[in-house]
Amino acid sequence: MAVVEGWEEIPAEVRKQHAELAAEIEEHRARYYEQDAPTITDADFDRLMRQLEALEAEHPALVTPDSPSQKVGGAAVEGFAKVEHRERLLSLDNAMDDEELAAWAERVAGELAGVEYHYLCELKVDGLAVNLTYVDGELVQAATRGDGRVGEDITANVRTIAEIPHRLRGENVPALVEIRGEVYFPTGAFAELNASLAAENERRRAANEERAKEGRRPQAMVKLFANPRNAAAGSLRQKDPLVTASRPLHMVVHGIGARSGFEIDCQSHAYRLLRDWGLPTAKHNRVVGTLEEVRAFIEQYGEQRHSVEHEIDGVVVKVDEIALQGRLGATSKSPRWAIAWKYPPEEVTGRLASIMIGIGRTGRATPFAVLAEPVKVAGSMVQYATLHNQEVVKAKGVLLGDTIVLRKAGDVIPEILGPVEDLRDGTEREFVMPSHCHECGTELRPMAEGDIDLRCPNAQFCPAQVRERIAYLGGRESLDVDGLGYVAATALTQPLKPVDAPVKNEGDIFGLTEEQLLPIKVLVRDQKTGMPKLDDRTGQQKEVFFFANTKGEPKKSLGLLLENLDKVKDRPLWRFLNGLSIRHVGPVAAQALAREFRDLDRVFGAGEEELAAVEGVGPTIARAIREWYAEEWHREILEKWRAAGVRFVEEGAEEQGERPLEGLTVVVTGTLAGHTRDGAKEALTSRGAKVTGSVSKKTHFVVVGDNPGSKYDKAVQLGVPVLDDAGFAVLLDQGADAARAFLGLPAEDHAESAS
Repeated sequence: MAVVEGWEEIPAEVRKQHAELAAEIEEHRARYYEQDAPTITDADFDRLMRQLEALEAEHPALVTPDSPSQKVGGAAVEGFAKVEHRERLLSLDNAMDDEELAAWAERVAGELAGVEYHYLCELKVDGLAVNLTYVDGELVQAATRGDGRVGEDITANVRTIAEIPHRLRGENVPALVEIRGEVYFPTGAFAELNASLAAENERRRAANEERAKEGRRPQAMVKLFANPRNAAAGSLRQKDPLVTASRPLHMVVHGIGARSGFEIDCQSHAYRLLRDWGLPTAKHNRVVGTLEEVRAFIEQYGEQRHSVEHEIDGVVVKVDEIALQGRLGATSKSPRWAIAWKYPPEEVTGRLASIMIGIGRTGRATPFAVLAEPVKVAGSMVQYATLHNQEVVKAKGVLLGDTIVLRKAGDVIPEILGPVEDLRDGTEREFVMPSHCHECGTELRPMAEGDIDLRCPNAQFCPAQVRERIAYLGGRESLDVDGLGYVAATALTQPLKPVDAPVKNEGDIFGLTEEQLLPIKVLVRDQKTGMPKLDDRTGQQKEVFFFANTKGEPKKSLGLLLENLDKVKDRPLWRFLNGLSIRHVGPVAAQALAREFRDLDRVFGAGEEELAAVEGVGPTIARAIREWYAEEWHREILEKWRAAGVRFVEEGAEEQGERPLEGLTVVVTGTLAGHTRDGAKEALTSRGAKVTGSVSKKTHFVVVGDNPGSKYDKAVQLGVPVLDDAGFAVLLDQGADAARAFLGLPAEDHAESAS
């Protein structure tokens, strides 16, 4: 390492810490850029780099030309010809919070005082940076970023990507242009690729058993990719372009390097030019005038990042005007006119301690990963992650004891992306799916030919299934009973003394009494570990009454539960249908059935063909409904509910009242002032409208509240009428023609347009 003035004055322990950090960063950088085999996440790498930069800020003499803080990317990979870029590819400085973003904007404002300028906001694609060189419109070279000056020649592989033109179209093609962008692997295709690689490993394992018998050397296993970015990089760095051609790679261009034969005034205008030349430009960019608008863009895509076709890890904010970019200049590695806002990490690593099995409300046996220690991902601490089924465990290639990559996408259950194979030490072992339900002892099996999932067939008596069904029945998607959550469902179905359990199945819910609830006792559990707490005096597991206080008197929650159960007996029919946990019947199918039949007796009295003919139902759901109703104990549930006063007929069904919104398809998005999302959907479906989750040309109205997101954009793009709160009220009260008149639109034949 080069030594600069002041080096000797730095304490020895600081120099040692800096050298160790620099070596660790260089190792990880090589794994990321050159080997496509990282062993830490981007967030952990950023943390290490921040530590290094903090040391260098405190001791400037540590800043040398060979410090990782002064470098861009990684070296060119051996085996590919080296390419020197005509204009250097810079990396971006990061803003990890709003304070850092505001500080950057303040520096820009200071440099450009008195000058009008705009911000260009675009999504930061998590792919492989590539530079395309066109001479007289012909693609003559494609290269990776490398260290920003020298990259690898990957021209033959890039030519296999269908959307990258070999020749620019149009008449005004430039004499020379370098075009920068990211090659990415679509998120939807990533899991399929890893599954196919895992299947190949299974084939090779089987073949290796035969090879071992014959004394032949085994075939090496195929390496799975850690994430879509590595899949893109690994696919582009194949020695055989035919392998690259077999992968669904895409590119999005976001910049121009060296050029001659044309001028541009704004970066956003350059994108129009690139699009005219036939290049794949980003479709999510936005030019804004204020920092507040930048923040709004960041917030919008923070919520919608998983609706985008590629992985994103942040938002790039640029000064749009090219002349002002030149005025702001650049450091040795980063432009001063741009910055990358980084979202909180959604991928972290942790050690897989064990894989346990959960039994769901329809008996499905789902493996889930248990981490040795909780990890923070997407802003929350998690220790469990879904693995879906035993085939997914195999496909992901995870072993017990592995360091695994964990992802949490928004509010969904965290999932395992795959193992970090380079960190294995040989102590890892394979997971074996259990053969029997751990809660009732029944043998697990597929319930139909071709099923991948294993299920517990003991639906009537399996404690896990009864508990899960009761919790689902009380949840928001079913009856939405305040006080009947998962903990209460466990207490009702599995109290400490089984003889005290007042709920054997769903039929018992509406007949509950205070006398049944008072004796129920449960264990007190630690909120962090879930383990039972011990009584300080006796050393035994601590027990408490669930619905009674220490004096044996009813808690307020007891009366509220009984009161709320009585209130929900008049809930819409679809909520009861959904709450029955009939396999394949979710809220959408339940609503379709309720709209069509409007009476539970008519639903269960219909034949398979009649049921299957309902839009959104089909033969699989129809068969499941008939099979459910064929069970005597299921029919007994309905009779108990009926005896308790549950109403199984939609309001107005007896006289088949008018349904003013019949034939309409409506999408609801954003936060409405006068309705909850579910309330708005119920108001529409009760009037005969069909509520869907996606906007198409067949959509009649999109109802938009605050923060509507991409569905609003799609509606505007397709010309679908958009209603705000006031317009929605008109639609509900006066019908579709009145709503169109409210918007200044002519009346329409809704039934015809829906067909």
